[in-house]
Amino acid sequence: MSANEDQEMELEALRSIYEGDESFRELSPVSFQYRIGESGDPKAFLIEVSWTETYPQTPPIISMNAFFNNTISSAIKESILAKLQEAVEANLGTAMTYTLFEYAKDNKEQFMENHHPVSSATSISNILSVETANVAPSSKKKEKKEQLTKAQKRKLADKTDHKGELPRGWNWVDVVKHLSKSGTKDDD
Repeated sequence: MSANEDQEMELEALRSIYEGDESFRELSPVSFQYRIGESGDPKAFLIEVSWTETYPQTPPIISMNAFFNNTISSAIKESILAKLQEAVEANLGTAMTYTLFEYAKDNKEQFMENHHPVSSATSISNILSVETANVAPSSKKKEKKEQLTKAQKRKLADKTDHKGELPRGWNWVDVVKHLSKSGTKDDD
């Protein structure tokens, strides 16, 4: 079987296995996310698996860069990815997306045993709230947009054609004034 046929068969299998599972998400026909753990669980994490063109003969791309994982330290992420990579090497040549998701679910506690939520997200939000507090007073001093009277609007509309463009030669008076001041008259 070709890589495309293998991928089509695995795609159908994944769709049927995870139908109705809120943790599974198909980003595209070759990219999938699975949330390991419940959404409120502080030790929950998200794995993204993307197939290459020659998958399953070549390893898929496994990522934990989703925003959902922002409280997990990079060391824990690297540890999880290394363990998943070992599973990839053991299953190379076979459909392995389901296997990887199930392996991660079975070993969630082991993967996250040293996990302590990173507080960088809260410090960033504190910094952002401080910055927005400093910006807020200056935003109150917005410059008022210049308002035109009805007569000014009418005069402006009369100067332009129906497309809002000024007619050709509209500033010829200014050109004549400029030439008369600069002294470039032709007196032949």
